[in-house]
Amino acid sequence: MPYIKVADMTLEENMTHIVTSSRFVNKADVSEAGIIPVGSTVFPKRGGAILTNKKRITSFPVCMDLNLMAVTPKNELLPDYVYYYFLNLDLRKINNGSSIPQINNYSIEPLTIPYPESLPEQQRIVSLLDEAFESIAGAKVNAEKNLVNARELLESVLDEVFSDSGEGFEVTTIGDQITLQRGFDITKNQQEKGRVPVVSSGGIKSYHNVSMAKAPGVVIGRKGTLGKAYYLSEDYWPHDTTLWVKDFRGNNPRLVYYLFLGLDVSKLDSGAANPALNRNIVHPIKIYWPKKEQQRAIVARLDALSAETKRLEGIYQRKVESLEELKKSVLERAFECGL
Repeated sequence: MPYIKVADMTLEENMTHIVTSSRFVNKADVSEAGIIPVGSTVFPKRGGAILTNKKRITSFPVCMDLNLMAVTPKNELLPDYVYYYFLNLDLRKINNGSSIPQINNYSIEPLTIPYPESLPEQQRIVSLLDEAFESIAGAKVNAEKNLVNARELLESVLDEVFSDSGEGFEVTTIGDQITLQRGFDITKNQQEKGRVPVVSSGGIKSYHNVSMAKAPGVVIGRKGTLGKAYYLSEDYWPHDTTLWVKDFRGNNPRLVYYLFLGLDVSKLDSGAANPALNRNIVHPIKIYWPKKEQQRAIVARLDALSAETKRLEGIYQRKVESLEELKKSVLERAFECGL
């Protein structure tokens, strides 16, 4: 007997219907009341998983753990019709609102599902929703592919620039061209109101009134988000979770930023349980590096490509978001006005 947990809802095969499970139990050990029938709509009922708003419909009988709830339709309601109704329902609005979100029977029982009594009419609405969602899903896949392609375009050019010894390039090491230094620890409570960005491995999360490094600056994640690169055009505070460029040694800071943007350092961590980067690991990395008189032209090319990449990312990201909004509006129309 398949045993469903919240994690099973995130499996690629289970994006709409539960068709697989990572765990099983002996059917003989499960009471009849504990078996969830085919066509039941399943969703999280406890904890932060409620906030994900995930809903799935069962393709076979299952049992499930205590963090999930199932709604099984009676004879006058088609299972797929009920599933679409719950897709339109925001679980965040029916949880008990306590410090640990929870949904119980008292949250579900008062809900009213508008539905036509005719099963063929329910099936017609389901078919229309199936067709609309299939079209939206296809458009979303294309938009997401274009978004990935836009990002990969810059990555491929960066790889081309720094992985081949063009004319005027020399084989050197990162440590021969720049000096990295570990950032400075500071807690949120120690920060005073100001306009100086505090850059952690995850980016700018807060501001302070004192800077520790002059602009322009280049920072990479040392702990947490390893190797993610940031460029700073104003004085800043590099957090202890980062490495920052203390000395560019006459090199163009934007080129150094692009170097780290295209450099995969995820396999270079020196940490054990908590991955971490050490500058002594980064400094010896061999690179192809252009002469200083060539760097401005290369940076101009990469800046132009980066700007175009961000423009395309914005277009495709807005398309993805608009398609999600379209799904919501289609569902709202189906259950508020009828189709």
